[in-house]
Amino acid sequence: MPLTMSSVLIFSVFGLLAAAIVVVALYSVLDWLRPLVKRAFGSVGSVLPECLGSLRRWLASWQADDEAGDDLDDSTAALISMLNTVSIVVDESDGVVRATPDAYVLGVVDDDAIINERVLEQIRLVRAKGGRRQFDLTTSTPERFVGLPDDTPEYSGHGSHGSAGDTSAEGARNNDVQAVSRPNWLKVTVGRINEHFVVVLLNDVSELKRFAQLRDSFIVNVSEQLLAPERDLEQLADALERDDADLEWIRAHARQVRISSRYLSHMVSDLLLLIKAQEPVTPSESNRLDVKEQLDWVADTLAEESSQFGTPIVVSCESGLSVNGEREQIRAAVRKLVENAMAYSPKGSAVSVSAQRSKDGRQVLIRVLDRGKGIAKAEQPRVFERFYRGANQNARSAEGIGLGLAIVKHVALTHHGSATLWSVPGQGSTFTLMLPLAC
Repeated sequence: MPLTMSSVLIFSVFGLLAAAIVVVALYSVLDWLRPLVKRAFGSVGSVLPECLGSLRRWLASWQADDEAGDDLDDSTAALISMLNTVSIVVDESDGVVRATPDAYVLGVVDDDAIINERVLEQIRLVRAKGGRRQFDLTTSTPERFVGLPDDTPEYSGHGSHGSAGDTSAEGARNNDVQAVSRPNWLKVTVGRINEHFVVVLLNDVSELKRFAQLRDSFIVNVSEQLLAPERDLEQLADALERDDADLEWIRAHARQVRISSRYLSHMVSDLLLLIKAQEPVTPSESNRLDVKEQLDWVADTLAEESSQFGTPIVVSCESGLSVNGEREQIRAAVRKLVENAMAYSPKGSAVSVSAQRSKDGRQVLIRVLDRGKGIAKAEQPRVFERFYRGANQNARSAEGIGLGLAIVKHVALTHHGSATLWSVPGQGSTFTLMLPLAC
């Protein structure tokens, strides 16, 4: 009966296994056979132990070479593990042998392979020519590490009542929700360990880069905004120096000075808050915050403004929710969301603020819902940018700085969470601040 291809493959596999077992067994008994052969055959048999010794040395050398091709030696691995940086070790076939977890989060490694073409190109150059390569690289964190929970909704509509239950959704699709992330600025070094391995070191300088950008924004914008109050003050001073100055004209300039000063104070305050939101937050028992307490504080603080605008704030919070974080930053982020919702909501409509656990039980979802005009799809990817102002401004939102949602974004990311937006023109908007549950 002729053998099928599958039978041949099975016999081949078992044949290789049998050969491997024989080699291992022979290697293990060489030391035991050598004295027996020498006693049994005398001087003639002295040649056989030498042959057995040579065979043993060859097998040991073959085994060492095979192991060296598969993994790093212990001393090199220990040295790499001591480095205070993200490291990746790549073998001759461009496969990732070792990588620290942050290499995946930074968007350089995925599924045990280098996914950044520039890094891969430099690895191959170093392997072929030796030496060392250094360069700057900007990457994005993969979506699966951004932290969207399974129950991030696409809201099918907004009810006309002020209850937090209006945030229920039908047919959720996460790809219709705008989520926030930050670019990763890396300094990359690629070098060859030996003929088998290349090492890639990633120095994440994102925090320094962001701080430098904020510093520059602070200087440029504060400098520009100082011009308006300075001009108004100069005009007011000229009017006061004149004997025939019109009193009403002086009052008008004084009001303008007050408006400009208030605007400048608001901007400086927001910029300082944005700078503080860059500092990493480490969870501890001392910074454990009750979520309901923070939401109530925001509602109480904005009660007068809410009454003035005719937009009541309705708070609903699942019991027992706590997060770790900086109290001032968490309150500021929620307040910015509520102020934003009040500014764009029509008079008489409620702003809903709710908090609940995510379906996976690992995050707190703080949602702020308004029933305003909504945000055009083309504008949604930019709403979390610093100083970005949308096209749908009104009298209440015109005095805004354009930093509120940027503050929300950075507070969320600094607290190891995220922020999302869902909006449809004519149906309003829902902003979600996602924070990890307290440890």
